[in-house]
Formats: sequence, structure tokens, C-alpha cells
Amino acid sequence: MTGAEALVSTLADHGVTACFANPGTSEMHLVTALDHEPRIRSVLCLFEGVATGAADGHARVTGGPAMTLLHLGAGYLNGGANIHNAKRAWTPMINVIGDHAVPHLRYDAPLTSNIMGLAGPNSNWIKSADTVASAGDLAAEAWEASFGPAPGPVSLLLPADTAWAEGGKPGKKRIRPSLCAPDAARVEAAARKVKDAKKPVILINGSALTKSGLTHAGRLSKAGIRVLTDTFFPRQARGAGTFIPDRMQYFAEAAMADLEGSDLMLVAGTQVPVAFFSYPGKPSVLVPEGCSPYIIGGPESDSSAILAALADALGATAAADVAPLDISDIAPTGDLNAMTVGMSISRHMPEGTFVSDDGVSNGLPCFLMTQRARPHDWMMLTGGAIGQGMPLALGAAIAAPDRKVLCLTGDGAGMYTNQALWSMARENANVVNVVFVNHSYRILNIELARTGAGNPGPTAKSMLELGQPEIDWVKLAEAQGVSAQDAWTAEEFDMALERAFAEDGPQLIAAHVPAR
Repeated sequence: MTGAEALVSTLADHGVTACFANPGTSEMHLVTALDHEPRIRSVLCLFEGVATGAADGHARVTGGPAMTLLHLGAGYLNGGANIHNAKRAWTPMINVIGDHAVPHLRYDAPLTSNIMGLAGPNSNWIKSADTVASAGDLAAEAWEASFGPAPGPVSLLLPADTAWAEGGKPGKKRIRPSLCAPDAARVEAAARKVKDAKKPVILINGSALTKSGLTHAGRLSKAGIRVLTDTFFPRQARGAGTFIPDRMQYFAEAAMADLEGSDLMLVAGTQVPVAFFSYPGKPSVLVPEGCSPYIIGGPESDSSAILAALADALGATAAADVAPLDISDIAPTGDLNAMTVGMSISRHMPEGTFVSDDGVSNGLPCFLMTQRARPHDWMMLTGGAIGQGMPLALGAAIAAPDRKVLCLTGDGAGMYTNQALWSMARENANVVNVVFVNHSYRILNIELARTGAGNPGPTAKSMLELGQPEIDWVKLAEAQGVSAQDAWTAEEFDMALERAFAEDGPQLIAAHVPAR
């Protein structure tokens, strides 16, 4: 058994079922090892950012890590933005990074880099299997480390000589770590604080956003605690039959106005909220004056269990109202915009759909319009690095081939990782891609005004526009094997979406919406 075979078989022994790969010369023995391991489905990605984003989507669906295969430090850097997003989503992920043979490193070949230094800050765990005897055990250790204490990406370096050398053996089987159980003392303290508060809120994420977790959240809501989710979250159960929590506002001033008067902020499964960016004269920490934050448990904790324990401690037994099924029989008409797109999604989205939302400025109306749609799961961009939507959708579709995946992305965001379309076609992934085409970084036009940067002149305006030349998304998709069509009106989009959900394999609709 080679070191590569030891690594791959060990991950398969631990339940890893997918590898999203962009291999290079130093990973050829890993490619061969994957060829011999039928338990792992290998998916070729044309860019490392697609591979890492797909691994994130796969893990959000399955709950366990997928494997990526990256080519040295340069490959890691290419995938880094979506590893950052995965870290912010607390997604378990095992990044296997090929390296030069250990004796070759001294010669400083062109692709040599300090992979430990590059990958370390964004990895919850990082080690190098410098000997063939260590490859299997380190693979097992990497798998275990991806679960925590707080789940996240880990990095395992595999030098080429370790990969090809014989003498490897599978790593000792590890037990999957669990999220931390509620701290009884903190739950009791939180219950006391609630009883003393006049206007308490609780901010939730993690397992609290499962359907069962939201049931417990509804009990707290019924007991007088306002329930808020983070602005962006890894995955939330939504639709008919599910309690609808509020959502933290994105803009700092809006969040502070929304929270005005709150005197207690409990936190479960996340952290005290902060603004995405710093703005002149606006707060960084989104906790209003006179409001005391109290963390019952962070992202390492089972927040669903925390909500259940807190509801029990408060004697909150009554269930809250849940979303009714409310689907219109009437198709939207007239201008195409994010609201009419959301109306059509609510009409046609099948039960069990996974939504990958990288819609930036157009995502929120779709989110609001689907609260009473058929039951579905919504997955968001957690780390702010756009270009996640299509790769995340690819990974989700590989993980759940029997369920539809809907990708919402802006045209600017989509251009970061449009190579995911090729992998969708190659794998016949059931993804319906909706690209909001406004030929603009619309969110940046909004932020330009909010940051007080002044009135934009022609140079500033040109840095935020995508219309010269215009990107033809239908041709771009068809060139990569994906069926596609344009939609310019609400009627055209509604019919296109109905057809797309009815088809097998990847589809794309270029939804031409106004830029402002």
C-alpha cells in the first residue's frame, strides 16, 4: 500500500464519499489511489475555487466532510476564498494538498511555496505526512479534527514521495466528535436573565436552524423572546410547517434600529453580531446601548439542544405558529425583478429543494417571498467572498442527487466560478441556476454611497459596471454543456423556471433585472 492509498482508504473508512479535485503532477499517485477506491466519488473541477466551494456544499447537506485535492500552495490559494467561506460556515472539510517530494524542497523549484504558512491561518488543523508510515494515521486525525471543537476546514499535506512510497497502512479508526452539549449553568443563568429582562432577544445559528431546532425556537418566541438568525447562515430549514424566525439586518444602522429597546441578547450557536464592514460614524458591534449580550454556547455547541433546555428552564411548553403553505396559482406579470423572481420560485420550487444563495443584492427579496413555499433548505454565503453560489450548488447536488438544487447568483458573483457549470454538466447535476443579470456590481453601488466615498466620477463608475462588453450567459452556459435561456419579463421567467425544474440535469436562466 502506498502512502496515497493509505490516505484515501482511511478517509473512505471514515465515511468520506466525495473528492472534489483539481490535481497536478505532484498528486498523480493520489489520482491513482482514488481510481482504486469505489467508495469515494471523484469530481473533476476546472478551478480550485469550484472544488472547495463544492466540498462546502456537500458537507452542508451530509453533515460530514468531503475531500478536496489541491495542487501545492498555488492550488490552495486558488481555492482559498471558498475555504474562507467554509470556515465562516463552520463546515467540516478535508483539504488534501500535494507537495513536492521532501528531498526536492531544498532546490526551490518553481512551484515551491510555504504551504504551512499559506494554509495555516485558514485551517483548524494542519499537518504534513512527511513519511509513508504516517499518512494513514494523519488522514484519520484530519477527519476527526474537521469536526471540532468547532467544525471547519483542515489541511493535510502529502509530499509526492510519501504518496508513491510503499509501506503505508490505514489509519486507526476514530470516533466522530459531537457538538458540545448545553452547559446547564449557562442555561440556568440565561433563564434568570430572561425573567429579569423587558425585551429579550436570542440570536441563533447552527443546529438551531434545523426544523427541530426551530420548533424549540418557536417555544421561546411564544414565551416572549424575539428570535433572530444571523444575517447569513450555513443552512436553514424553511417553508410550510416551519417556524419563521426574524433575521438580523445586514446594514449596521438598520440592525441597530431593529434592535432598539432590546435589553438582553442571548447567543446560541454563533457569536455576538458585528457589522460586515466599518463605516464612518456607525457602530461595529451590533448590540444597542443598554442591551447586555450573553453567550449560552458558541459555534462548537449543539444550539438546538440549548434552545430546548432554555425553553424547559422557562417552562415554555406552548408551540408557536408555523408557516402555512401559501402558493399562488397566478403567475407574475410585467417587469422582471427580484420580487417577481421570488414569486415564481415560490410557485415552482419542489419540496426538498436546496437553495444556494449568492444573489448578493437580489437574494433578499427571493428569501422573503419563499417563507411560505414548499419545505426546503436555504444555504447562504457566510464569509462574504462572492463566487460561492454555483460551486456550493454543485456539491449539494452531488450529495443529494434525488433532490433539486436552486442556485441564485449575481452576474458578478457568478463570473468568479462559472467553471462550476462544466462540472455540473459532466456530473449531470440537478441544479437550476438563476443568474441575476444587471451588468453591475450593484451592491457596490449601494456601498459607495454608504461609505461616504463621495460622488463617483467616470473612473469610479466604470469600476462597478459589467456592461462593456456585456456577458452573454446563455452562450457561456451552453459552451460548458448546460442548457440555458434568457428571461426578460416576469412571464418569460415564470415559464422558464417551471420548465427548468421539470428537466433533469443542469439548467441556467439568465434573469435580466434592472441595475438600480
